Amino acid sequence: MINIRPIELEDNEEVKKVIKTVLGSFGANKPGFASQDPELEDMYNSYNRDGYAYWVVVIDGEVKGGGGIAPLKGEDLTWCELQKMYFLPELRGKGMGKELLKICLDFASKNYIYCYLETLDSMNSAKHLYLLNGFKYLEIPMGETGHTGCNTWMKKKLQ
Repeated sequence: MINIRPIELEDNEEVKKVIKTVLGSFGANKPGFASQDPELEDMYNSYNRDGYAYWVVVIDGEVKGGGGIAPLKGEDLTWCELQKMYFLPELRGKGMGKELLKICLDFASKNYIYCYLETLDSMNSAKHLYLLNGFKYLEIPMGETGHTGCNTWMKKKLQ
């Protein structure tokens, strides 16, 4: 059974492992990518505050993916960022990306006007999902994410 739920404290290690595994498979488990973010050490507490949220996708009790929303560092409070949305291969192609993105954007639209994201040009399925859900490409990055390795930037007006 597949379930999407808010992150819990005991999910921290599994979420970190998912993120590092997926980014590693794209050659992005190095500085300049989310795999190096300090939040990975305590995802639950990093997202357990106003304007932040993170959900995990669980199959038979094991975290296989996740994604969240947080304010976009370095921009005004009308901007949020879709963050750390990654799925292990066994979760892909099951419609969970679409479902989790909807949950994230529903939360974001109650708190922000715009949503930003960064990804890699090689993450074709993710880019396709974002385009289908109204995101548009940007020419340059926004904010102060520290993800200098990302080469694709997108935004969406929520309200």
